[in-house]
Amino acid sequence: MKIGLISDTHGLLRPQALEALQGVERIIHAGDIGNMDILDALARIAPVDAVRGNNDNGAWARDIPERQTLHFDGIDILLLHDVKELRREIPAARVVIAGHSHKPQVAEREGVLYVNPGSAGPRRFKLPVSVAILEIHAGTVAATIVELQI
Repeated sequence: MKIGLISDTHGLLRPQALEALQGVERIIHAGDIGNMDILDALARIAPVDAVRGNNDNGAWARDIPERQTLHFDGIDILLLHDVKELRREIPAARVVIAGHSHKPQVAEREGVLYVNPGSAGPRRFKLPVSVAILEIHAGTVAATIVELQI
């Protein structure tokens, strides 16, 4: 299964991000969405799961959860906006997806794969603009950062 990961769009959905997500079976947005139009546009590619970020305010965001656990092909995925919300908690999931920092990263610690797809919206400082692809196959999971050329 191929899952597109996106975060921190802040109301800006770049055509390069849409192109990078073509062909995925699911899309996960890790918060700071910006507005419902972003989720609607992503849903035209694949079904979307999302969490609310610290900048997602207003009536449109009220029903978007702050945290959720997803299950795909036998893999549990914890989705939240800021990984620091875990504090010292060791997640009961194989994968943790979080955004917030705008810093793309894939790291494995204590058997948990942590993925931050970075920011696909407005550039912050000199950080890259990126999304990520999560691939689940036969009980294994891997993630790749896709830097967008803008």
